[in-house]
Amino acid sequence: MADKACPGAILFESRQCLDLKGIRMKSRSALIAVGSAGLLLVAGATTATVARAADLPPGAPPGVCSADAEYGPPLASPTITAARLFGGQAFLEGPVWIADHGYLLMSDMAAATGPERVQPSRILRYTPGSVAVETAIADSGSNGLALSPDGGSVVAATHDRRSISRYQLADSSRETIAGDFLGAAFNSPNDVTIRSDGVAYFTDPDFQRGGRADAMQGRTSVFRISGGTVSLVDDSLKEPNGIALSPDGGTLYVGAYGENKIYSYSVRADGSTGERTQFASIAGPDGATIDCAGNVYWASGTDGLVHVFSPDGAEFGTIAAGAGSTNVAFGGDDRKTLFVTSGRTGDFGLYSVRLGVPGYPY
Repeated sequence: MADKACPGAILFESRQCLDLKGIRMKSRSALIAVGSAGLLLVAGATTATVARAADLPPGAPPGVCSADAEYGPPLASPTITAARLFGGQAFLEGPVWIADHGYLLMSDMAAATGPERVQPSRILRYTPGSVAVETAIADSGSNGLALSPDGGSVVAATHDRRSISRYQLADSSRETIAGDFLGAAFNSPNDVTIRSDGVAYFTDPDFQRGGRADAMQGRTSVFRISGGTVSLVDDSLKEPNGIALSPDGGTLYVGAYGENKIYSYSVRADGSTGERTQFASIAGPDGATIDCAGNVYWASGTDGLVHVFSPDGAEFGTIAAGAGSTNVAFGGDDRKTLFVTSGRTGDFGLYSVRLGVPGYPY
């Protein structure tokens, strides 16, 4: 039967409600889809507790953060400015540092085309010290990018096929990881983060859906992929955008662009999520990254700043990087260079600044 708090609706992991084709249940269980083959109800979530940090797979990418390291303050002062490395691009997003090769990849999205008004995009490659940026994948269809735990591929939120895709770094071959939920097409996957054991989380606003059908019936959501299975985390956020995991894997952060809020969810060892709480509030929260001390860096598409928060939500300060910052990633030999994609449509650029704590490559 329907939950009293959610009449005629399904109650999910984060205690959010969903009405989907008349299917109802009363539980905090997750509703999981394996492609479009059918449904699996996972019982017992009502009594599950958030696992201790020691029981969780790390949220930090393998080899990035040292467990016994001690870190100082991330910023030298409450307000610092990043330097522009290059500009003149259409609309940059999703930077990801490829340490094995010493370069940064990022998506560049052009204006929407065709009857369905879909934005074409490519993946660019920038090597620090070079004077030019190269095209790595000409027709990637990508937005946010992440790195697989083994470092051999880039996992991309690909709005061209309304999917999550994997691009092998060796040959640029493409594979679809998730293409639908319960047989319904996603809106336009925007950003993705991956736990060290391969469990992935992604946001699905409707920014790049264009003129294609709204199979999600007006919902913009956060999803999880585990073992090839897609499950719903939360469908009540307005335009979820940036997404990131804490180093210990115990917290999932999601920016709700349409609400000017950043939320946090507790994460269990199996990847399922617990209660949602508000972590911080900034205007237009876009992409994000985390440093090895657990500090949170969130780009604002409204004020153009990167807002830096401690793990408990206190703001350290901001990093200025031009107008309209979209995303951030750490890179460089010691992972202490923060790269920021920022600009105005038609003149987007890449910025960088040296910081005090190493961080994630996306």
